[in-house]
Amino acid sequence: MADPRGFLKVRQRETQPRRPVPVRIMDWKEVYEAQEKGTLKAQAGRCMDCGVPFCHQGCPLGNLIPEWNDLTWRDKGEEAIERLHATNNFPEFTGRLCPAPCEASCVLGINQPAVTIKQVEVSIIDEAWDNGWVEPLPPARLTGKTVAVVGSGPAGLAVAQQLTRVGHTVAVYERDDKIGGLLRYGIPDFKMEKEQVDRRVEQMKAEGTRFRTGVAVGTDVTWEQLRRRYDAVVVCTGATVPRDLPIPGRDLDGVHFAMDYLVPANRAVAGETIENQIHAQGKHVVILGGGDTGADCLGTAHRHGAASVTTLAIGKQPPSERAGHQPWPTFPTLFEVASAHEEGGERTYLASTVEFVGEDGKLTGVKVAETEFVDGKRLPKAGTERIIPADLVFLSLGFTGAEPAGITEQVKAEFDGRGNVSRDGYYMTNTEGVFVAGDAGRGQSLIVWAIAEGRAAAAAVDKYLMGSTILPAPVAPTDRAIAVL
Repeated sequence: MADPRGFLKVRQRETQPRRPVPVRIMDWKEVYEAQEKGTLKAQAGRCMDCGVPFCHQGCPLGNLIPEWNDLTWRDKGEEAIERLHATNNFPEFTGRLCPAPCEASCVLGINQPAVTIKQVEVSIIDEAWDNGWVEPLPPARLTGKTVAVVGSGPAGLAVAQQLTRVGHTVAVYERDDKIGGLLRYGIPDFKMEKEQVDRRVEQMKAEGTRFRTGVAVGTDVTWEQLRRRYDAVVVCTGATVPRDLPIPGRDLDGVHFAMDYLVPANRAVAGETIENQIHAQGKHVVILGGGDTGADCLGTAHRHGAASVTTLAIGKQPPSERAGHQPWPTFPTLFEVASAHEEGGERTYLASTVEFVGEDGKLTGVKVAETEFVDGKRLPKAGTERIIPADLVFLSLGFTGAEPAGITEQVKAEFDGRGNVSRDGYYMTNTEGVFVAGDAGRGQSLIVWAIAEGRAAAAAVDKYLMGSTILPAPVAPTDRAIAVL
């Protein structure tokens, strides 16, 4: 299994290099550079013959990580991408955007830095694209069954590709003008250039998947019309309702949801002309929320030429090493430095936002106080208030669930108490033939979970249509594996 003594000979963990900060903030190209081949093989060779590879447990997709680490170490790239594609439809997405829970479960990580699993993964797929090893896989025959997939994010694309490959006629409906969902318009190019999405869409078109852009299901076409037209409908609309912060001054000009900033910025990078675009050039920016979306706003503001950027988080700064209550192989909450954080800006923890301050209807600052914990609640500490100058505030506080979009009224599908579309153990809503996968049914989560749920939901849809399925089902809606569908 890779180099039997690799973890003894190569103890240092080396991830792929990042372009210099002064260079990369001048453009929107990806931050990362390709890793030198010899270094990559040495890092893959650190994968142990551990007997029980807990990285499988950490990965929702059940990726065959030791196998493609071994093949990378042996310089068998074509075989490596075959093993990688066996469990993951889009490793170029996860290899760039996934926080790598597999690495937190790496057995080597008990007493050494974990294997660079994510780096090996993205290197395998990039080499495969460069060498023409990624080809369309159209079905040998058609089943005569039709499926509508609503939403073209990672869950929707995974559902569509799996069902197309077993012979169903699949149409993907997307309300935006291009396919990709938040992969295209929510993720900045410095994290993933849109070429990655475009060539997957071309592959899927060659396999037979049909795409319908600019169609808002629920208004342009109703859910009931889709039910009548198709044998099954899969809801993959994501959890796109942003969490608000209803405090004094919320209505001031300059306070925006993160996506109201990121989506037009990504469209502008794609060459579109955006009227009244929110732009950070020369402005003092405050970002509320310390997650990935906040980091995306941070990197975008740097490239816009912001005068200053401050990120506020209401909680404590996470530790640099595992806390005792998050032992291996669980996925720990750690203090992380994303590429955007390297580029500048201030990060402040234990900061409770009290009020947005302004003059003549325009934002001028944010009043914050230290966070104190009282009876398990996080509250602003009296007497610690201060005002941070701000021309723009971006609310990056997560999402509260899926947009209704007529689902309840038109097909009687129910929502649960968390704002997600309800479903049973086989991804079906309370309306027969209507399924849900990804964040729309799970709530805001990781891209790797979206793809895993898309694959599993495809297996459930195939069984519903055909009575049995050969498609793999890596996860159930309860986060437990489906042994037999």
